[in-house]
Amino acid sequence: MVSKVKVRRTFSRCEIVGRRFPICHVHVDNEVVEVSSFHTSGIRSERGLSLSFEKPVDCDEKDHFRWRNCLHRDFTINGLMFDPYSKFVYDYMGGVDDIRKAKVRTIGPASFSLIEDCARILRAIRIAARLGFRFGRETALSIKNLSSSVLRLDRGRLLMEMNYMLAYGSAEASLRLLWKFGFLEILLPVQAAYFVRYGFRRRDKSLCFPTSISYWPLIGHATVAYGKILCTGFSKVAILAFHKAISDQPRDPLVVAAFGLGIHNGGDLSEALSIAKRISTQHDGSFHELESQDLDLAALKEEVVELATSVQRALTNMTDEYFVSRAMTNYPKAPYSDLVFIPLALYLTTCKVFQCVRMGKEKGFVAKQGSKIDYELLALGSLQEVRHVFARIVFDTIYPLNIGEDDT
Repeated sequence: MVSKVKVRRTFSRCEIVGRRFPICHVHVDNEVVEVSSFHTSGIRSERGLSLSFEKPVDCDEKDHFRWRNCLHRDFTINGLMFDPYSKFVYDYMGGVDDIRKAKVRTIGPASFSLIEDCARILRAIRIAARLGFRFGRETALSIKNLSSSVLRLDRGRLLMEMNYMLAYGSAEASLRLLWKFGFLEILLPVQAAYFVRYGFRRRDKSLCFPTSISYWPLIGHATVAYGKILCTGFSKVAILAFHKAISDQPRDPLVVAAFGLGIHNGGDLSEALSIAKRISTQHDGSFHELESQDLDLAALKEEVVELATSVQRALTNMTDEYFVSRAMTNYPKAPYSDLVFIPLALYLTTCKVFQCVRMGKEKGFVAKQGSKIDYELLALGSLQEVRHVFARIVFDTIYPLNIGEDDT
């Protein structure tokens, strides 16, 4: 184990996320490597936990060191160690067996493990959602009983975990689990209210999500087709704000299409409306947020600007503590929360994505040519790339097409 100071001295580009059990994000080229095995004041005493496990048979000094290290891990499947030289996997906690059973299980008593580090609760949901695993009975019960403890996490850690959950095609599964275990009304009460409004139920094994509810096709399509993109913060916030706006007031599909096109070309509504008017493809009829109308060009333009205003309003509300606390009144059994974990910088960046539709064509803005996504520019927050990607997500969801592998 190394200290946080040594990590920062070794790597010039790194960020420490979390207080009690921090994680260090080390930037190496275009990748981010998580370093979590460094000393902190929060490292637990393993005395009680070690009594629950027997040391490996014929345990030598190296084996004993590895075994003790595993006691500090969160889940059995994360307690595996691989020696790249001998190509040998060390499994002291039953991780391989749990992988075969597709089970997420804590090392040691679940209640003790999750109370000690409540970030493990969200990490468990993320792992189960991404891998399609289930929880052990004790782990599931502890996750449900300790849901309110996630409010102790700092906002940076919450944002990181939510970004991970909405990445790599697991957003829909993550949101289902967050809803099932009572986290959605704490973390995203505005979106949870949408589920309540349309009759989502928690208790059934299928979770009984009506197929007519379009939030799932929207998120599901975006994360399957653009899974890599949704690890960026803007995508999560932009999509949630957009969906809130069109769920509050259904729009004509051509309005939504012109809105996406206007974002893509930097606010050139004349071009966006002209292209939208020529669309002959049938829109996806499963979206109740789409409501066909007979709009002339002037009315279409007015609706597009109004939609942009609604998205901006939804985005602002998502970052307003008073608005969030009011949304929590829909859940009398949930702990009070005015939690807003979207940082100001992310809010301002996301605002720039939409404001061109209301403000008019931006001087000097050049729309992206071609359909291939530049992930490096996207990671750097290129406004051109961000707008291109968001417009693709919206447009390809309303008018679904087969998306080539080279574009995703």
